Amino acid sequence: MKKILCSLFIIVVSFSGTSQSKTDSILTLSEYIGYVKQFHPIVKQAQLTTTASEIKLLKARGAFDPKIEVDYDRKKFKKSTYYDKLNTAFKIPTWYGIEFKANYEKNSGIFLNPEFTVPEDGLYGAGISMSLARGFLTNKRMADLKKAKIYVNQAKADQQLLVNDILYNAIVTYFEWLKNYEKQETFKNFLKNATDRLNNVKRSFIAGDKPAVDTLEANINYKNRILDLEKSKLTYIKSKLKLANYLWLEDNIPLELEDRILPDVDTPLYIDQVLNLSTLESNSTIVNNHLKIQSLEYKKENLIIDKRLKLNNLLPKIDIEYNFLTSKYQDITNFDTNNYKAGLNFSVPLFLRKERSDLKLAKLKLQDIDFIISSNKANLSNKINAIRNEISSYNTQNKTLNDLVTDYQRLVKAEERMFVLGEGSLFRINYREVKLIETQLKAIDTYNKYLKSKASLYRLINNQSYN
Repeated sequence: MKKILCSLFIIVVSFSGTSQSKTDSILTLSEYIGYVKQFHPIVKQAQLTTTASEIKLLKARGAFDPKIEVDYDRKKFKKSTYYDKLNTAFKIPTWYGIEFKANYEKNSGIFLNPEFTVPEDGLYGAGISMSLARGFLTNKRMADLKKAKIYVNQAKADQQLLVNDILYNAIVTYFEWLKNYEKQETFKNFLKNATDRLNNVKRSFIAGDKPAVDTLEANINYKNRILDLEKSKLTYIKSKLKLANYLWLEDNIPLELEDRILPDVDTPLYIDQVLNLSTLESNSTIVNNHLKIQSLEYKKENLIIDKRLKLNNLLPKIDIEYNFLTSKYQDITNFDTNNYKAGLNFSVPLFLRKERSDLKLAKLKLQDIDFIISSNKANLSNKINAIRNEISSYNTQNKTLNDLVTDYQRLVKAEERMFVLGEGSLFRINYREVKLIETQLKAIDTYNKYLKSKASLYRLINNQSYN
C-alpha cells in the first residue's frame, strides 16, 4: 500500500514539476512546502491549540447562562407534616453584576417557621440583585470571559508560530538535501575525470610514453575519488531520510521517497518567489506585526484585566436585592410596592492587606511583561539586521568562490595540457584538482548558508500577523 501511495506521489510531482530536464523525478521546494503544510501531523496537531481555547471560551460564557433552581424540603413524623417547603427560582445573570430573578414559593406545615408563611396558592416574586461597588464594573465572571476571548487570539498566534517553526525546519532540511545532492554530483564528475585520467595514463604507459609510477599515482587518485563519492552518497541518503520525516499523506501515512526523486537544483533561481521575499517591509513593521510580539501583547491584555479586577477588589462589597411580591401572577397590577422583600449586604476589610498585595503583584507582572516585549522587539530587530547582513555577505562570498572555481578549473586544464605535452606531472594535476574540489565544496557550503539565511528571513516574515 505504501509503495502504491509513493508511486502516486511521484506521478503528482512529475506532472507539476518545473524547470530541469528530469522533470519526472523532481520535487520542487514549493511542492514540498505544500505537502508539509497540508499533511504534516504536528501542523494538524497545532490546530488543537485553537480548538482548546475556543472550548475554554465556551466554558467562560457558561457563567452567564440562565439558571433554574428548585429547593424542596419536607419533614413528616408520626403522620404529622412538620413542614413542606418549595422554593423555585429562575435567574438571568447579566454583564455588569446585575441578576434578574423570578421565583415561586409555597410552604405549609404545622411546625412551619412563621417567616416562611405564604398565601395558600403560594407567593410569586420578581426582582433584581446587584453589586453597587465591588463587582459592578468588573468581577471574576466578567474577567474570565474577557480573558477567554483573548486566549483564543493568543492561541491562534501561538499555533501559527509552531506551524512556522515546522515549515522553517522543513525548508532547511530541503536545503541540506539539495547541498548533499550537489556534493554527490560533484564527486561523480571528479570520479569520471579520475577514471578517464587513469585510462589515459595506462594507454600512455603501454605505448612507452609515461613511467609506471604515473599509473600508480593515477590509480591512487582514482581510489580516493571512489572513497569520496561513497562518503557523499551516505551523507545524501541520510539527508533524504531526514527530509522524508516531513512528508506525509492523508490519514497520517508517512511517505518514503524513491531513489529517482531528486531536489530541484534551480531552487536558487526562484527562492525569493517561493518564500515571498521579493518585497520586504521595514524592520519596525515586521517587528510590530510579529506573532511572538502579538502573543505577548495578548498576554499583557490579560494581565491588565487581572489588574483591574484586583483594583476593583479594594472597593467595599455592597450587594442589594429587591423583589416585588404577589400571590396572583396573572395580573401584573397586583405587584404593589408595599409588598416586597429587600436586602443589603455590606462588608469591607479594615486594612485591605490582601487586596493591596494582589494589586501590587499585578502591577509588577505588567512591568515585567513590558520589559519582555521591549527586549523581544530589540532582539527581533537586531536579528533582522543580522540576517540581511548575512545574505549580503554570503552573496559576495558566492561570487568570489565562483570566480575561484573558474580559476582553479583553468589551472587544472592547463596542467593537463602540459602533462600531455610531457612538460607537467600527474602530481601537480592532482594537487590542483584537490584545491579545485575543496573550493567547489566550499562554494556549495557557502551557497547553502546563503539559502538558510533566506529561510531565516522567511521565518521572520512569515511570522507576521496581518489582522
